[in-house]
Amino acid sequence: MTVSAFSSQARQRSLPITIWTATALAVAAFVLLPVATIALISLADTGTLWSHVVAHVLPQAVWNTVVLLLGTGVLAISIGTGAAWLVTAYDFRGRGFVEWALLLPLAVPTYIMAYAYLDVLSPLGPFQGAIRWLLGYSSPREFRLPDIRSMWGAILVFGFVLYPYVYLTVRAMFLTQAANYVEVSRTLGVSRNLVFWRVALPLARPAIAVGAALALMEVLNDVGAVQFLGVRTLTASVYTTWIVRADLAGAAQIAMSMLVFVTALVLFERVARRNQRYASSAQRSRSMPPEQLRGPKALLVFALSLFPILVGFLGPAIYLIVAAVHRLEFAGFSPALLRAAINTVSASALATVIILILGFLLPYAARMRPGQGTPIAARVATLGYAVPGTVLAIGILIPVAAFDRTLDAWLRANLGWSSGLLLLGSGAALIYAYTARFLAIAVGGVEAGLSRLPLSFDHAARTLGQGPGGMLRHVHLPLTRPALTAAGLLVFVDCMKELPATLLLRPLNFESLSTLLYGEAARGTYEDAAIAALMIVAIGILPVILLARSGSAARR
Repeated sequence: MTVSAFSSQARQRSLPITIWTATALAVAAFVLLPVATIALISLADTGTLWSHVVAHVLPQAVWNTVVLLLGTGVLAISIGTGAAWLVTAYDFRGRGFVEWALLLPLAVPTYIMAYAYLDVLSPLGPFQGAIRWLLGYSSPREFRLPDIRSMWGAILVFGFVLYPYVYLTVRAMFLTQAANYVEVSRTLGVSRNLVFWRVALPLARPAIAVGAALALMEVLNDVGAVQFLGVRTLTASVYTTWIVRADLAGAAQIAMSMLVFVTALVLFERVARRNQRYASSAQRSRSMPPEQLRGPKALLVFALSLFPILVGFLGPAIYLIVAAVHRLEFAGFSPALLRAAINTVSASALATVIILILGFLLPYAARMRPGQGTPIAARVATLGYAVPGTVLAIGILIPVAAFDRTLDAWLRANLGWSSGLLLLGSGAALIYAYTARFLAIAVGGVEAGLSRLPLSFDHAARTLGQGPGGMLRHVHLPLTRPALTAAGLLVFVDCMKELPATLLLRPLNFESLSTLLYGEAARGTYEDAAIAALMIVAIGILPVILLARSGSAARR
């Protein structure tokens, strides 16, 4: 160790808590506050109501949640893993298209797909109408398919929307598997078809677990699709107990039950990632060469790869376009829709700016002061992504409302005027929820960008007289700008699609595209919501294209 490096470490150990450390700790407390609040609220005495919830609400809600998670997990894993293998192990006509198009369902929020298929597959919808016409029936009384408002309908909706989480992680694993694994297995007598089951699939198990955990956390966060499809989950029970029954303590107690599922999923993902260690040859590994397909085999593989895209994206997108055109021809563009679009863009943009600032400061603080607890604070600050929006909304409401009441009382007593519901009424509570929930996206993106910058850059900047602020302006911020841009786009779209927290924390007379869509769909006026849904899907395609481009770059 050189004298300069030793003196630098000694100065770092002797420094008191800096502004970087204080910022990291404050942001971590900012994210943990809603969870701590829920825990305190759940301890309140609800009389006989909790016994009623335990006897009549929780058993059915827990059962539905478990079945929905298992069914969605099996379907998402099957589709995502199978699609990832087809586009990496085989080369066929149309492969370049389906490889990125398989990501398109990520642009469709689950509640949009639920309400689209609820209308399309209803007894009076076009799909069943066409089947009755082909079979010679004249009314739904003579022939009708099983109602999609059921558990199987919810599993299909979630599975075909959320499989890209598994597809992304598993495809990345298949792309990085060295060709010598396949070649060795072939020399041992394993056929090409059995390579998937005996070599590729066992190696991809950690990636499958990571993708499945992300997909299932989205299932736990959903409140719109499950209500449209008539499935009472724990999330729907929290929403109903709070809004319909006006019982905040009971909702908090159910929310604490939800955190058990969330904790289990997070631990599941962490264990899978911890075990993701494989030996590799010291030589430069080669990617697995795809097998060339021609004729009927190529057509079959292309059809299998295209089917999830048709169900998970093209079907709902075509429905939305047709319904939106009918709505525009009939009533034009509604002023309410324009106001909702402005509200959505402004709230999402403001939250994105805040999230990017905090999401950059946390990894940067951990880089500048790695020995003062900043890495732990950065990890704690990302826990909000694992907490469903409904649960976060409950935890945010109490401290924000208490602050509003305290400030209003002080202003009345000292200045003689009232501030009212300053934070709740202005939408600050909603921005708080967006920030706490999606901060992990920005932190992860910036961490990935900073990890590619060697510490020698920092040392060189210090020798040129730059402090932490100078390094931030002249070195780290310019070099991590691509990561910040990608994270900002993803955060903006996630904020725009967020439904549970927006429903529960929006100010009075505030409608976003997601809440407007939810309200119209709940009333059964699907065409009125089609334009809002189409706008959400159209903007959601942008991060999908970004992900596809990054995947193509990784292949090259």
